[in-house]
Amino acid sequence: MNILKSGLNLLHRVESDVQRTVNKAENAVGTAANAVRQGVEKGEQKLGQFVDGFEHQVQQKAGLLGGLFGGDKADLPNDGKLVGAGGQTFAPGTPLSQIPGVTPKNNPNPSETILYVNGIGDNKDKQANSLQTIADTTGAKIIGVHNATEGMAADVLQCVKDKLDKGTNPAVDTLADTIYSELKAGHSVHLMGHSQGGLITSRALSHVANRLRLEDGLSKADTEKLLSNVKAETFGAAAWSYPDGPKYVHYVNDKDLVPGLFGLGKDNFLDHAGKDAVVRRFDYGSNPGDAHGLGSAYLPARVPFDEARAGKP
Repeated sequence: MNILKSGLNLLHRVESDVQRTVNKAENAVGTAANAVRQGVEKGEQKLGQFVDGFEHQVQQKAGLLGGLFGGDKADLPNDGKLVGAGGQTFAPGTPLSQIPGVTPKNNPNPSETILYVNGIGDNKDKQANSLQTIADTTGAKIIGVHNATEGMAADVLQCVKDKLDKGTNPAVDTLADTIYSELKAGHSVHLMGHSQGGLITSRALSHVANRLRLEDGLSKADTEKLLSNVKAETFGAAAWSYPDGPKYVHYVNDKDLVPGLFGLGKDNFLDHAGKDAVVRRFDYGSNPGDAHGLGSAYLPARVPFDEARAGKP
């Protein structure tokens, strides 16, 4: 009996020592995690302050440096508008069924509709041309969500703010509201985004996920289940991270600097392409413009969505 009691006492002491060690380890991990979190938050705060300051300088210099620093505001009235056939624009919130989309030249009655968000530097007319190219390539009806241009520096600055989820972007708001409305109506949604358009897609999907969780009270699992009705294709996107739930196919040209530096590049440790995402990598182009071009590099590399998801070439 004494031997048994001594053994139990020893076991209890060992258990207590192990528990103290575990507690110390948990405290150390928690402290480290808090330090990392605080560091990231401070970094984001400082970057946000820098962005605000830089934005103010851009606004001051707009009149002096013309188009580079936001001198061309002619496209701004189209920001966040939905774009249909013939370059017609429609107010955000217009039901997709009421918008005459751009159809393939050889098929006036396609069975699928795709929402496309353009990248930086594209005015409404340039996006309208892209809509026709995408329609002919995919065989689908295409409706644009317009991401207006205000000059290269202002557009790049907006990309930084999109990455930080800072401030408002009308294209993000329109896309998020459209996705949410379509999902709540029981419809599936097919998205495409090029360059900043991929970043806008990422940000809009995150907003939809947050809205489903916070406003509708859905669980994480139910949110992802509803978002699984979204198909999303990105081309040379400037986004590192995408929310889980949607079905993704990401196209990354390894010679393209935009995803290489700001998106799903090979060595970007911050990457999260989304759960079960397919990333299709290829090499094309001898100069940055060709390597990043939607028509020159990315659409020729695209395969039908379901085939891409199945790993077919």
